[in-house]
Order: sequence, then C-alpha cells, then structure tokens
Amino acid sequence: MSIYIQGTGCVSPLETAAEGPFPAVVNPAYDGARLKVSDPDYKQWIDIKQIRRMSRIIKMGVAAAKLSLQEAGVEKPDAIITGTAYGCLDDTGVFLTKMINQQEEMLTPTSFIQSTHNTVAGQIALMLSCHAYNNTFVHKGFSFESALLDSIMILKEGKSKHILMGAMDELTTHSFNIISRFNRFKKEPVTHTELLHSTTPGTVAGEGAACFVLGTEKGDNSHARLTGLTTSYKPGSTAEIAADIIAFLAVHEIAQEDIDLLITGRNGDSEGDIWYDHVERTLFPDQAVGCFKHLCGEYPTAASFGMWVGCKVLSSGQVPADVLFKGNTPEKIKKILIYNHYKGTHHSLILLTGC
Repeated sequence: MSIYIQGTGCVSPLETAAEGPFPAVVNPAYDGARLKVSDPDYKQWIDIKQIRRMSRIIKMGVAAAKLSLQEAGVEKPDAIITGTAYGCLDDTGVFLTKMINQQEEMLTPTSFIQSTHNTVAGQIALMLSCHAYNNTFVHKGFSFESALLDSIMILKEGKSKHILMGAMDELTTHSFNIISRFNRFKKEPVTHTELLHSTTPGTVAGEGAACFVLGTEKGDNSHARLTGLTTSYKPGSTAEIAADIIAFLAVHEIAQEDIDLLITGRNGDSEGDIWYDHVERTLFPDQAVGCFKHLCGEYPTAASFGMWVGCKVLSSGQVPADVLFKGNTPEKIKKILIYNHYKGTHHSLILLTGC
C-alpha cells in the first residue's frame, strides 16, 4: 500500500505560510543564537475573536493545519495526529508564574487548560468539528516520528482515507534561557550561511509547525510518496548508524546510489555534525546533500520542517540554493533520504519518493 503526502502547511522562521514553491527569498531573522517564527496574518485561517485567546503555538499549529488541508482539498480529515516535545510552553509559564505570585490561590483554569500538550490537536478538531481519532505524541526527539508512524499504521489498517498529522514546538524566553545553561547554543553571533560550516560547539535554537495530509490515494496535488520511516535510539557509534541506513534502504529494495538527494539535520554543532559527516563521507560520497536546520533552528520536532523541505524539492524537481550544502543538483530527483538526529540520541530516517 502506497501512502501519499497530499498537502503540506508550514509556519517557520521563513515566509513559508503560503501555498506554492519554496520561498524565493531566504533570510531568517537570527536573534543571536535564536530563530523566531515569521508570524503570518493568522486572520486568514482563524476568526479574530478566537485569535485573542490563542497562544503562539496554537496559532502556528492551526495555520499549518489549515494550509495543508486547503492544499489537499480536504475539508475534514478522518483523524488528527500531532507530535510535540514541549507543548504549550508559553501558557505553561503563565500558569506557573501565577501559581507563585498568587501563592496557589484564586487561579483561573484557562492557562492550565491551554498548557497541556494536546491543546493544539484539540483546538484544530474543534475548529473543524472533527470528532474522529485525535492523538498527540510527546516523545522528546521522536515526537514527530511517532505521530508519523501512528498515521502510517492507521492508513494501512484501511480505517481512514485522509489523516491530518504534524508537529509543532515553540521557543520562549524562559525555555531559551534554561536550555542555554547546558551550553546547547552558540556563544558568538552567526548567520544561516555560516552556521553549516561552523567548527564550534552549539547550534541555534528554533521553533515552528509543519502539518501534512496523508492518504492512500494519489491526488492531483500530491507532493510525494512516503516510502519508509525508521528510528534508532542511542546508537553506539557512527558505524552503527551507517549500518542501520544500509539495512533501511535494503528493506525498501533501494541501493545507496539510487538516492538522488540526502537531506540531513546538520546544525553547526561540531559535536553533533560528526554523525552527518560520517554518513555523507562513507555512504553517499557522490550524492547531493541538503540541509534545513540553518533555516528553522534546532528543536525536537525539526524533522517535520525537513520533511516539508523534501516535499517541496520533489514537487518542484529543484533543490533551492539555500538548501543545497554540497554537490550538484541532479537532473531528476526521484528519491530523497532525510536523516536527522536530536542531541545525538534520537536518530530517524524518512524516505520520500516522487509520485
């Protein structure tokens, strides 16, 4: 059974909140070691009275979902599945701050209700009047991949025709300051073009939301076919992850030289990029290599943005100059392998093929 990506929607630090090709102008607004979402005009998808009561991540998720459904020509999906590692951080911060300031007395429930991780999926369901299967995965660096795997299994059961799935995570000042204590981010200013060639530890923090409509039928606007997905937790060495990639491709009867484009989660962290260097050098020395985290930043569900980039490449047949890291763009792009890891522990592989 083939699974097709029938529609995509993305809200990111780039101007991606629109139908059509990859943005022609790429200039993510770096704020030190931090990348913030470029907020679109949310009134296109959300009633102005509702916008006032929504936090940033809810607006991001709803906009990405509405974009993907619009592109797929689907009014109401048969299931809604999302992934998030941090959930609604802003509302969580508001609730905890009020708990402290008001000494746990006279607390309003609104902030608590909106701080739960499944708030975004629930809000999307309410707006669409969708009372079907609704699930949110909170699995750290595998949150997006878990949601994607659940979608694949449900489609293969034949119980659903269209599934809306996606992932979203937000960055707040509090979360950025806390994570910075672990030396996760760059100490010196850097641009998106310099980040990929950095030789120092740390990366740039990011945020975003990406949604996809998956189905078993090829539509007129189908971007790609979702051929394979696998994950690996805490592989022992770079050689082990290389062996996992070879085995993954063998399962799908694809040779290494059949991969037209390798897209990695390279993020400028000298320690984490060792994994990508090994895979590029040993398994795909002659293939074109692209990257995406210099455009969206590092966050647990950034692989969703990577899959969005892969869909845009397959639908257009071209690799944007700002995505291409090394090699030359192949004349025809039919197979894309997306390899990403989060903190060197959560490794994932996503295989996309042309329709």
